[in-house]
Order: sequence, then C-alpha cells, then structure tokens
Amino acid sequence: MTRVKICGIRTLEDAQVAAEAGADFIGLVFVPGRRRRLETEAAREIVDGLKGSLETAPKIVGLFADQPPDEVNRIISACNLDLAQLCGAESLAYCRETVAQVIKVLHIPQGQASSASTRELSNKILNHVEAGHTVTLDRLVEGLQGGTGESFDWSIAAELSQQGHSFLMAGGLSPDNVADAVAMAHPWGVDVSSGVETDGVKDHQKILDFIKNAKSVIK
Repeated sequence: MTRVKICGIRTLEDAQVAAEAGADFIGLVFVPGRRRRLETEAAREIVDGLKGSLETAPKIVGLFADQPPDEVNRIISACNLDLAQLCGAESLAYCRETVAQVIKVLHIPQGQASSASTRELSNKILNHVEAGHTVTLDRLVEGLQGGTGESFDWSIAAELSQQGHSFLMAGGLSPDNVADAVAMAHPWGVDVSSGVETDGVKDHQKILDFIKNAKSVIK
C-alpha cells in the first residue's frame, strides 16, 4: 500500500486528523523564510501531543534546506523528530552528519528528461539508497526550497519505478490526481502540502480524501 506524507503541518489538530486518517508521515517545516515554518517550541508541542495521544503515531519528519548541520541536529533532538527531510543541495557527506534517518529530496527540472539525465538521476537515487536514505522526487523551481507545489513529468518517475527504484513523489499532488499519479508511477509513497489546503490552511476533508485516494490504488 502506498505510504502517505502530509507535510506543512502547523497545528496539533491537523496532525491528529492526518494521523487518524492513516498518514504514515507528518512533515514539519523548519526551512527559514517559508510560510509554514515552525519554531522549535511549537513543533515540540505538536510532536509531544501526537505521540502522547496515539498508540502508534506516524513518523514525524522535519524539513530543512542547506542549513548548518549543528542547527539541524539541534532541532531534531529538541523536537524528538524521527526523520530529517533535506530539501537543498546537501551532499552525501552532509547527510552522514545528520543524527536522524534522512529523506533526501532530488529535484527534477521542468520538461522531458533525456536518457542521460534519467541515468544521472538513477545514479543519485542509488547512491542515497545505498547510504540508507529514502528519496523524494520533486519539481525543481529555482530559488525555492522545501517543497514546490508544482508537478514534474510523471513519466520520469514511472521509468525510474520500472527500473526498480523506490521513492516518494511530491509536487502538485492533490486528492483529485493522486490516484492517477500512483497508478502511473507506482511510487513507494506520496507527499503533499499545498494540495490539501484551502486558502493556505490545511483542509481536513482534503486530507481525508487524499489519503483515501492514495491508498486505494492497487499496485
């Protein structure tokens, strides 16, 4: 069954709705300058509230982008995060310094990929998987880190899946298209933030519909 990550959570209520609907991962943003960024204290309240109220809580993921490793590790420890999603240009060496399990975002430029660029992406995925990391594929938008809300060519993901790669898919997903994305690309998981919002606020019905639709596809 497809795993689901609901990202950009800013309240305990939203986290609980996602968890009770079957989300496997909850994402909290710590990237400077992003609208959904949380301060450490607010994030810790969400983590404690969620883990304290559920016998089996989703894994809590902190999002970071090209921040000093000491800062990332301090937030991971202070907030009791399960994973760190690294959304910038972090190297494998940087990832090894991270004290939590890593989800590494690899960005895909707009447009149809060449065979050479797909091979390069395939090699990057292999390098991270061999290092014990999970990979997320997201759309490249210059100057924007930590989630783009824009989709990339799903046929690229489908080709990588056919090659045996396991990854999360992000970018431009919504309750209306996530089942099609899963059926076409067969990702290990899907990741959404703005696609389950209305006027910039998490929409509980959209969260429920997204999770149901993502997990309904038989792969």
